[in-house]
Amino acid sequence: MKRHLPPLSALRAFEAAARLGRMTAAAEELSVTPGAISRQVRHLEESLGVPLFEGAKNKPQLTPAGTALLPALTSALDQMAAAVSKVSGAEARTLDVSCFSTFTVKWLIPRLYDFNAQNPGIDIRLSAADDEPGADTERYDLVITVEGRDAPKSATSLPLFVERLGPVMAPTLAATAPMREPADLARLPLLRTLTRPDAWQMWCASRGASFAVPEGPAFEHYYFTLEAAVAGLGVAIAPWHLVMDDIRAGRLVAPLGFGESAYQYVARRRGDADARLDTFCSWLAQQAREMPVP
Repeated sequence: MKRHLPPLSALRAFEAAARLGRMTAAAEELSVTPGAISRQVRHLEESLGVPLFEGAKNKPQLTPAGTALLPALTSALDQMAAAVSKVSGAEARTLDVSCFSTFTVKWLIPRLYDFNAQNPGIDIRLSAADDEPGADTERYDLVITVEGRDAPKSATSLPLFVERLGPVMAPTLAATAPMREPADLARLPLLRTLTRPDAWQMWCASRGASFAVPEGPAFEHYYFTLEAAVAGLGVAIAPWHLVMDDIRAGRLVAPLGFGESAYQYVARRRGDADARLDTFCSWLAQQAREMPVP
């Protein structure tokens, strides 16, 4: 079947500009000038016969046609890059790992120095995926995510640890409002994370607390919620593995402790044999085993 496609350079320019949201950012990524990106995008629009961007030039918005084209184009370019790397061996030393951004910042990155020291010949490339990463092991070598504790076992799934949730707050806030039982929380602002809207209810149910959880300030990601808690804006319900370093450093306190939730963290890997991936998974499992329990 004969394929009728616009020039690859035009497709790459549009994909980078649409994904990054700015022509200048796309130019930096592709090592060309912003003018070259604009010309390539314009050429693509003329080839397709539809506009792909609209609005101000400094921050253009995608049209419906551009929105429809972007995800398929990104996926296709990713697959092309993976195939070329596999054949050429150019990425033989690099593992692509995807996980939640707050998990990356608070848990994985602080430990990576240990892996790098033990395995200087293996590079780890981290990607953030906050829209529930799933098991996209065609795009990534390893995906670290969460699942129910009763989820079926898999040969390519490595259980890491059970999630433990607990209320945390700044020491200054705790000093003004002593915490002896869950009902004491009702007097304080309870911070919420939009990606985990049921976290407070889940924790209350595990502790048998009967008070109604008030609507408090909401943040898009756990990282923002935890920073708000450190700043004394309220009480966050947070997983132990994300706050244990802050608790040890005295930035947060957890007067009511932590309890196991219905979730566990797992690492899902590609199914084919790969010694580098075996090494990283073994190290990851060891880090999970050695993680202190609250």
